[in-house]
Amino acid sequence: MSVTGAAGTAGAPAAGPISVLIADDQRLVRAGFRVILAGEPDIAVVGEAADGIEAIRLTRSLAPDVVLMDIRMPNMDGLAAAKQLITSCGSRVLILTTFDADEYVYEALRMGASGFLLKDAPPDQLIGAVRSVAAGNALIDPAITRRLIRRFAHAVRPPALQPAQLRELTSRELDVLRLVARGLSNAEIAGELVVEESTVKTHVSRILLKLGLRDRVQAVVIAYESGFVIPDDQP
Repeated sequence: MSVTGAAGTAGAPAAGPISVLIADDQRLVRAGFRVILAGEPDIAVVGEAADGIEAIRLTRSLAPDVVLMDIRMPNMDGLAAAKQLITSCGSRVLILTTFDADEYVYEALRMGASGFLLKDAPPDQLIGAVRSVAAGNALIDPAITRRLIRRFAHAVRPPALQPAQLRELTSRELDVLRLVARGLSNAEIAGELVVEESTVKTHVSRILLKLGLRDRVQAVVIAYESGFVIPDDQP
């Protein structure tokens, strides 16, 4: 699922190449990512970190547009480091790991990570993810999305009443939120509702504003957690 939405103001990309910090405890892995990304004219790798503590230090000093963050690292793991960077710096963090256990995905999304991608994703998917996250969008590997929805299916039951915050949304905004939770893009939602894509974008922006959410990833989480969308009904 590739989802588009608003992001925090801190760490907003400036004119010029997208600056990227790579945080992974394996030197060869960092080198591989650097080679893949450095081959793109619009992307520049500005630093590398071998653990979460170094990732925090370098991010604060270099202010990269995107932080590629592994989960399993010594001294401080990637989730702990990402949480600090997101809450204190508003950083855009793309979690990139071989560990796709549900609890890691769930925790990363709840803390506000801009994306979650498996390390075995093709190079072009990694490059696209970096560009998407830098542009203020959010991205989740489709395979992870399916597993996440199955987790919600077993963990979430709809409440008796619609949460107060969702009652702030109009009926059309609720329709859009329901389709966002199904993983549809703006163009797909526009086709489903027979409206212009720009109209959908406006609805999504209003949904995020009314719910106080950072991006569509968080909108998906709240849609399932609140019971507004029931995973068993997904196509």
